[in-house]
Amino acid sequence: MLQAFRIIAILEGISYLALFGITMPLKYWAEISGPNKVVGYAHGALFIAFIALALIVCFQKKWGVKRFIIFGIASLLPFATFYVEEKYLRPAA
Repeated sequence: MLQAFRIIAILEGISYLALFGITMPLKYWAEISGPNKVVGYAHGALFIAFIALALIVCFQKKWGVKRFIIFGIASLLPFATFYVEEKYLRPAA
């Protein structure tokens, strides 16, 4: 489950950047709305998956509410899911 959460964290971060860095400017500056709709749906699904997996993994690992809140805040900030994946989800080397 942790590996799936790592993958979703990365994909959610990429979709966040694609949505607000690429497709939103296309929609509002170039009046091309098609990509925004597709990426928006993908980002929404990945956001929900990220939060659901955060909840599941926090229960499985007994990480507590504080870490779940960190994950929740990270889902709202650009680049933060990459930080979460690196700091909390990557196995110790």
